[in-house]
Amino acid sequence: MMNRCGLLTVNKEPVPLKSIEVELEVRDHVATVVSTLNYENKEDKPVEAVFVFPLPGDAAVCHFSAKLGQTQIVAEVKEKQEAREEYDDALSSGQQAFLLEESQQSPDIFSLSVGSLPPGESASIRLEYVTELAVQADDGLRFSLPAVLNPRYQPQGSEGSSVQVTSVPASLVPYSLSLSARVSSARPVSKVESSCSLDPLQYLNTDQTQATIKLSAGHKFDRDVELLIYYKDAHQPTAVVEAGQASAKQGSLMGDPVVMVSLYPEFPQSVMSTVASRGEFVFLLDRSGSMGCSLNNREHGETRISSARDTLLLLLKSLPMGCYFNIYSFGSSFEHIFPKSVEYSQQTMEEALKKVEEMDANLGGTEILMPIRHIYSQPCIPNQPRQLFVFTDGEVGNTKEVVDLVKRNSGSHRCFSFGIGEGASSALINGLAKEGGGHAQFITGTDRMQPKVMQSLRFALQPAVVDVSVTWDLPKGVSVTALSPPITALFQGQRSLIYAQLTGQSSEPAEGSVTVKYSLAGHPSQNQLNFSLKPAEDTGSTVHRLAARTLIRSLEMEEREKREEKDGVKKKVVELSVQSGVSSSFTAFIAVNKTDGEAIQGPLLRRNIQTLSMHLFSAAAPAGFMACRRRRCTPMQGFSVLPQPQPHLRAGGSPLEQQELVSQMKCLRKPVMSLINAGAKSRLSGRHSFEQQLGSRYPDVSLNDDGATASQSPRDPLLQLVSLQKASGCWQLDPALAAALGKTSEEVEKSKPALVNNEGWATILALIWLHGFKMDAKEEWELLAMKAVSWLRAQNALRVTDCVDAGNALLGSSVQKDALGL
Repeated sequence: MMNRCGLLTVNKEPVPLKSIEVELEVRDHVATVVSTLNYENKEDKPVEAVFVFPLPGDAAVCHFSAKLGQTQIVAEVKEKQEAREEYDDALSSGQQAFLLEESQQSPDIFSLSVGSLPPGESASIRLEYVTELAVQADDGLRFSLPAVLNPRYQPQGSEGSSVQVTSVPASLVPYSLSLSARVSSARPVSKVESSCSLDPLQYLNTDQTQATIKLSAGHKFDRDVELLIYYKDAHQPTAVVEAGQASAKQGSLMGDPVVMVSLYPEFPQSVMSTVASRGEFVFLLDRSGSMGCSLNNREHGETRISSARDTLLLLLKSLPMGCYFNIYSFGSSFEHIFPKSVEYSQQTMEEALKKVEEMDANLGGTEILMPIRHIYSQPCIPNQPRQLFVFTDGEVGNTKEVVDLVKRNSGSHRCFSFGIGEGASSALINGLAKEGGGHAQFITGTDRMQPKVMQSLRFALQPAVVDVSVTWDLPKGVSVTALSPPITALFQGQRSLIYAQLTGQSSEPAEGSVTVKYSLAGHPSQNQLNFSLKPAEDTGSTVHRLAARTLIRSLEMEEREKREEKDGVKKKVVELSVQSGVSSSFTAFIAVNKTDGEAIQGPLLRRNIQTLSMHLFSAAAPAGFMACRRRRCTPMQGFSVLPQPQPHLRAGGSPLEQQELVSQMKCLRKPVMSLINAGAKSRLSGRHSFEQQLGSRYPDVSLNDDGATASQSPRDPLLQLVSLQKASGCWQLDPALAAALGKTSEEVEKSKPALVNNEGWATILALIWLHGFKMDAKEEWELLAMKAVSWLRAQNALRVTDCVDAGNALLGSSVQKDALGL
């Protein structure tokens, strides 16, 4: 059994967290989130409750307070060790104390300790953070409230200890969630969508620039809450100036005005319509045990690994002739299809696809650092820009180490990252793309992976923007200090943010401008934005806090990179964090109720509040995992593959509870077996032992041979057709193509116009079928269709008009020749 640091199990003890209330305010692309966590101690002794939970990795946590009866205590930001000692001293003295701290390994995990809550007492904890919302492919803004915190795999030998996560399946989460949102913008709000059930959008004014939305009553807290917000005339360049705080020292970050500039570059259509025929494309696929779980959280849903296999098929078919590629996969170890990247051809594509078909979630843990190091050790190919695509469910404990490695190699490649499933680390996925000059995507809820990945491939095939510079034109007497790191990547329609501190005053008209210059495909370009220096009203300190968060993250990375002067950089971070009230990895929020208390005799009861996890088994946290907190930490002594039976889930439980258990076990059986097969240290020694333990603990539960449902759904018709395309872009006229089109070979061959070659006829039929029946998935096949059109144009003698007419007659469609691009 795991050593749980003396934490008491939920089977024996009540859980003190009762509910979470979330208020969200979105202004344009910035969200302010206020979460209230309500606790109640129903025991007859004082209790210490510890709640480990996820937040967005780029959030600026800026307020923390506690309400006990009528007493309100506002927390202060202090150096982390100082805050921990104050917390422990307060508990020893019988005082109530609250501690909020960011994980040392990953900025998207926080630990909240509620100390010395007396018997029968209630406490409300208020937590506030601000964050920017990411722009999606369809111009929506994505807000995600993470509900899922899966155990993070802590690689052997990595620094520090992991936070302890006590997880339960979705149906057993003992606290409720309510969420309400207010959205406002200078432009009308057109709609708000969600993966969860929402009440109807309520507009607050006639021009529809303000609206409110709520989660529907009875929301089951079984997934991240995601909102997609759409504005009319979306995403115009803007600049917001926020006045400094009167109480802060002039010349300091919080005392001076700060400007936030949002740019959306528009590139010339002539450049955007061209697709690079060069590049080295390296695909890195997570094959750890957790990738065997359902992509959309459904018992019979597609698994993450099967969706990734289908995505690799589309990617490989869409690559241009003349490029180079390789595919790596990783778990506790890593593999590659070719010793080094190879030129893309029919032979290498077929060899790669054969290996991809055999890939499963059977490589154990999540050691992502080793394969990335190996990829960077390979020399770049001259005139073939390297593009790295990383697919992972993001459950790693050494996030900062991985992101730092990508940054050190950012000059040699671009990195595109994909977070798969609920609980993927936003700090890892966003960090990889940000430091690698690429683009990040998250695949959650009912999302399909393929369109998001193909959008990133289009970005990768666009020419890279180089020589980016930012210049300011400000009135005399006003100077500017950049707070954001230099811009390394620009993409069509994607926002770039710049934060800067404005110092001094001017008697001249208060206007300024910022110009971003860059080179695109050899053409110098620029975007300029004029703005007023008059501070905006009603922004509070939002812009200052986001700017402070940006600067803190840059300094933290600098501290990790420097061998010398580390203490000086750390001191800067602590000073900035304390001054701005924004959390960092070196500080913590501490609140102490200083009313008289009696010294506690003996240890407090410790309660670890359970977090929703998509993984019921503790096998998701193999032997590298550490049990947590400060000086109470000890390494876990191995791990238990099966969960201890919950009282609700014993034989004879309700059908719904049994179904929950079955679905969790079906999801995790393959990962468990793969960990055993990979040599994970466990008392179980193979399948027979697994089945015996399962049968003895859960006699009513059984699994088939592969741990999944016996029936396999037929292959998607689109993927069936795509799988038949050749590397050159053409299709062959054969029975497999006829079957994919829903016709017989005889029908297809009879309809072929005279004097047309077989491959030309087959390729036009495939294009007509795509345009006639799969326009809803155009993002997925657009690039491979462009390759097919290029191949057809090279066939000079092809009778295109006759072929299109005959193809429409055969397939029952009415696609125009121009629509095909011919």
